[in-house]
Amino acid sequence: MNYFYLKKLPAHFNPIVMPFLLSLLMTCVVSMISTLKSLGFSNFTLPDWIGAWVISWLIAFPVLLLALPIVKKLTLMLVEPPH
Repeated sequence: MNYFYLKKLPAHFNPIVMPFLLSLLMTCVVSMISTLKSLGFSNFTLPDWIGAWVISWLIAFPVLLLALPIVKKLTLMLVEPPH
């Protein structure tokens, strides 16, 4: 029984959704590590981390959108295609 139903987006949204989710996850982890390293555990606060996360994500998402086509081409140059 599925209690949670989420209507899926059409496939043509994939080039935007994948970098969106990746940027959210990566900036979350990196900003937390960076904030903890800068402030230490005793001075760490949730608002400090969220502020760092928002700034990181605002930069990371557009960069991913621009870089992803280049990274895909570079990957094709370095990796054998599946058989």
